[in-house]
Amino acid sequence: MRKDLAEKIKEALTRCGKTLSVAESCTGGKIAATLTSVSGASDYFQGGLVAYQDAVKVRFLGVKQADIEQYDVVSRQVVEQMVRGACELFHTDYALASTGYAEGSHHGIASGTIWIAWGSRDEVHSSVLTTDRGREWNTENAVEQVLQEFLSSLSAT
Repeated sequence: MRKDLAEKIKEALTRCGKTLSVAESCTGGKIAATLTSVSGASDYFQGGLVAYQDAVKVRFLGVKQADIEQYDVVSRQVVEQMVRGACELFHTDYALASTGYAEGSHHGIASGTIWIAWGSRDEVHSSVLTTDRGREWNTENAVEQVLQEFLSSLSAT
């Protein structure tokens, strides 16, 4: 299923000559791995950053430390900044991002809470996932959901 999504994303982006990057936290590179599992991904996929630590999100993606402190690193504000930051860092038209607590609750945020986002510098969309079925399922679900949402947004344009 995920490989099918990656293939459809490749087709859509190469057809319109657009580029894509990723900024991942809790998914640990699984979004990038899925996208690059398809032959020819280098035609559109520029690269990705696994920004697991808050300081990396701030330094390389331009996430505001004040927003991390005010809203938490697992928030709409942070994940949307990660998309914009990845577009800037990799000079891409679009980016996908993830940040979440795949296992264990933190700062009053439940285990399994993962924010995903997709879009461009000018228009970012995000969604929160809250189902907790264990670390592996939670991260795999986040990967599939962000790919599906991004593909849907490409189809709508």
